[in-house]
Amino acid sequence: MVLKEIARELQGKAANLALRMPISWVNIITGPPAAVDGRTLDGRTQWFLQLLARSGQKPLHQLGVVEARQDFDAFMLLLSGRPAPVGEIVDRTMAGPAGPLRIRIYRPAHSVARLLPTILYFHGGGFVIGSLEGYDLACRYFCARSGCAVVSVDYRLAPEHKFPAAIDDGVAAFRWLAAEAVDLGLDPDRIVLAGDSAGGTIAAVAAQELRSEPRPPCLQWLIYPAADLGGDTPSHKSCGDGFLLTHADMEWFRGQYLNTPAEIDDPRASPLRATDLSGVAPALVFTAGFDPLRDEGQAYAKRLSAAGVKTIHREFDTLIHGFVGMRGALQAAARAMDDMVAGLRHELAQLGR
Repeated sequence: MVLKEIARELQGKAANLALRMPISWVNIITGPPAAVDGRTLDGRTQWFLQLLARSGQKPLHQLGVVEARQDFDAFMLLLSGRPAPVGEIVDRTMAGPAGPLRIRIYRPAHSVARLLPTILYFHGGGFVIGSLEGYDLACRYFCARSGCAVVSVDYRLAPEHKFPAAIDDGVAAFRWLAAEAVDLGLDPDRIVLAGDSAGGTIAAVAAQELRSEPRPPCLQWLIYPAADLGGDTPSHKSCGDGFLLTHADMEWFRGQYLNTPAEIDDPRASPLRATDLSGVAPALVFTAGFDPLRDEGQAYAKRLSAAGVKTIHREFDTLIHGFVGMRGALQAAARAMDDMVAGLRHELAQLGR
């Protein structure tokens, strides 16, 4: 326990140093810029990764599930910055496919809208780790900066609940929210399916399954989604080691989540493998340049566009996977989050015209 606390203390110090040290010093200390596939890693991110490597923190795939969950939540809380001001936070439960599911509802401060647009958010974590608590600061930020309510879903995790439990929970959460929205002061016609990493996968699959609903989702907001669990794109090779999320981590997550390797081909596990993407909600797809999942996220955006779906894709080419949880440590991550929220606000505004 003492060693774990020391590692967490080092992570916190790394975050503070990466944020505050002059960039000229950072460039000297880190050495030559890291470059992959024609992209150059953000200097502060490069130094942060070096400091994290020196902390002795084990990679996720070398931890047990319980320890990985604890470390991931601690990591998120250390690096996500100060709490953004929101008007109200309410914890409650909804009826899920296999029993009650916890949700957390965030409402923006000073809103005068009778019915708020809502971000239905599914956290990242490879379908194995992540929680409402770990993503609390990120969800506060999304609520405060977007002017939307945020409903964060504590979907079931593997290995206790294998595929497709998380997907079933995501679809059920949307249907529950659409039915209860007006009573909650939310707009049932402006529900955004959103998530990062594995949560982006849940949002993408839910958008496919919900396209024929009487009130389908108005947008899908996918942040570096895991669009194909095959893990055989070029970015899995070029970015699969040394940039926080590794190819070995992805294989560990996949082994915990799937019942058999054959499920990789199921479009609910790998939404990129769906045969028909027509009619799904318009999409905002954001990827990171130094991310094993980069190429599959790009490919999914192209497939959506080819199917006639309005799709906006942007790559933050200097950043790594997981930057949603690094707003307090890395200025480039903070700018990226500002840009993503601005894009969401713009697309929501277009819906009313």
